[in-house]
Amino acid sequence: MIGAFSEARREKAEFRNPLERLLHGLNQPLTGLQCAMEVALASPRTVEQYVQGLRDGLELTERMRALVEAMRELVDETQARDGEKKDSDQDEEAIDLKALLREVSEDLKPVAEAMGLRIALDCSGASSLMLAAGRARLGGVAFRSVESILSMADVGSTVQIDCGDEAAEKMREGKTPEAQVQGSWIRVRWYAAASRAEFSRAELSLMVAQAGWEGAGATWMRERSQSLETITVRLP
Repeated sequence: MIGAFSEARREKAEFRNPLERLLHGLNQPLTGLQCAMEVALASPRTVEQYVQGLRDGLELTERMRALVEAMRELVDETQARDGEKKDSDQDEEAIDLKALLREVSEDLKPVAEAMGLRIALDCSGASSLMLAAGRARLGGVAFRSVESILSMADVGSTVQIDCGDEAAEKMREGKTPEAQVQGSWIRVRWYAAASRAEFSRAELSLMVAQAGWEGAGATWMRERSQSLETITVRLP
């Protein structure tokens, strides 16, 4: 099982960005739909077989539709981001990352409770976490990330959100931070006993959120150890 999971991670690493993964993922249901249609036309079938074929085709079509919708969102995100870069009126502002995460956590607290989950936020070990970014865009990406993770977490568990800065992290490790070390990080951990399908609705939503973070200049890393999932976002 562990070997298969590692192999899947290596396979995903071949794709440089979420859009490439989505394009690759579209091949499977598209090929399945084509094969189903070819089988239906190859020889006379019973009514029951035709009905089952149509049901299978609808399921594959729904999967393709979800993938295309996610691709559309990624394209829209890229175009909006490029447009903001060209627009001199769209200035970045100083954002308190801790305050932003508190707002997101509070906004999603009722959702988590309705799902039988708990959100825990801990930024106590961090110094002032100020960064320059578009507040509305970064807030939307953070909200979508946590919202997607809530859909994946086991009922009765806690979604743990931590944040900190690179300099403080170095000091806790007994190292002297370099002068240029000024980045911050967000780490989200949750328990999911069973892995969801790679292109489930929740996974697709999280993939769009990943693209949003990376578009803001962050690096994204996702790991799984048994039932514990961890996402680390490092911001410049």
